[in-house]
Amino acid sequence: MMPRFADPATADEALPLFLLEEGAVTEWAAQQADVARRWITASGFDGTLGRCLAVPGADGAPALALMGFGTQKKRARGRFHLAAAAAGLPAGTYRIAGGLPADEAEQEALGWLLASYRFDTYRGGDPKRSMPLLIAPEGVDAPRLEVLAEAECMIRDLINTPANDMGPDALEAACLDLAHTHGASLSVVRGEDLIEQNYPLIHAVGRASSRAPRLIDMHWGEEGPLLTLVGKGVCFDTGGLNLKPGTSMGSMKKDMGGAANVLGLAHMIMALGLPLRLRVLIPAVENCVSANSFRPGDILTSRAGLTVEINNTDAEGRLVLADALTCGAEGAPDLMISMATLTGAARVAMGPDIAPVFTDDDALAGALAQIAPQVADPVWRMPFWDPYEGDIEPGIADLDNAPNGGMGGAITAALFLRRFARAAPRYAHFDIYAWQAKAAPARPKGGLGQGPRALLGAIERVFDIA
Repeated sequence: MMPRFADPATADEALPLFLLEEGAVTEWAAQQADVARRWITASGFDGTLGRCLAVPGADGAPALALMGFGTQKKRARGRFHLAAAAAGLPAGTYRIAGGLPADEAEQEALGWLLASYRFDTYRGGDPKRSMPLLIAPEGVDAPRLEVLAEAECMIRDLINTPANDMGPDALEAACLDLAHTHGASLSVVRGEDLIEQNYPLIHAVGRASSRAPRLIDMHWGEEGPLLTLVGKGVCFDTGGLNLKPGTSMGSMKKDMGGAANVLGLAHMIMALGLPLRLRVLIPAVENCVSANSFRPGDILTSRAGLTVEINNTDAEGRLVLADALTCGAEGAPDLMISMATLTGAARVAMGPDIAPVFTDDDALAGALAQIAPQVADPVWRMPFWDPYEGDIEPGIADLDNAPNGGMGGAITAALFLRRFARAAPRYAHFDIYAWQAKAAPARPKGGLGQGPRALLGAIERVFDIA
């Protein structure tokens, strides 16, 4: 069930929820009824960030609820603090009665919705806890926030589903479901047809799997600027003949996180009815080991005609994206964006929480920098550093898919992709992690959206969509 706010018509019956900062509790409690004051004092509630307390009335039933809101400085070290109330309060309907700053209301309300997410598809016998409901705070765009929460839940479900149930065929089915929901069209090139229709790199990476590689192509909208989204759909990555160790392979169901995030962004755009022409391209493959695996030392010719020397079969994501980006650029989009769980170097540079974005478009980068903090979706601009172009030119072929040296790996990967996107006048690449390694408010361990909310707002700004 998708997250929703409570019906505002139930406001009269909803329990008031007060957010109290540290240092404000004593004064606030002194103004309350004797029963409430004594309960608050006896509980030791002091406004500590995230602590929740249901306060009874004279009849013993809950009359109001409190959540510690810490201090502004402490809140700045995290996000989605109101999600603690959604997780810690008894089931029921609540309304914010005080203490929520207007400039924090949108993201805190979104956090409440996201706190209801559970991935329990494979669990049986556990009773499902009823989550408390919130009436949307005054002044927030509740329908928009519900769409954003829907998209995030879809992203998480796709990434969390194990590869035995989320192979290229299942990812195609998920795209078809999304297309049907929004009246989009979908075409797919599969298996040997990839060779016939000139997608040689997608075919080379995916041909060793028993589940055929494919390029999924979705179209929506008849008017407006053309936005093309390209998402890496490597449904499982063994590393190929450059086989990963088991500790590294264990999380590789998330290697289609770029595709999942692109689909989440596409859902937002279509559900909100943005005046755009949208195209979504997803190369969906498994990188497996078999007698017909592509090999280190192979030289492959891409859709663009550029040759690529394979120095590491575990650098496969940029290969499948290369053919998809070439296809996308052929359609002359006004803006093209790629999202991929592409490099470990990006995690070393930024950690798991920040999504690096590479773009030469100052207007898009500026919009992302302004909007990302507002929607609690952190991104950070990284450079397409031209002096490193030589690092991806091996001499024996036009390009090298895995330059030696290990330094600047996220930048050289982005430069590799830009070679195939250059026909698009505006291009941005997101090197995302798409995974929450340890639970945090509104973000359980598992699959994660990184970048779509920030991108939605930036797209609206650069295309001047009200």
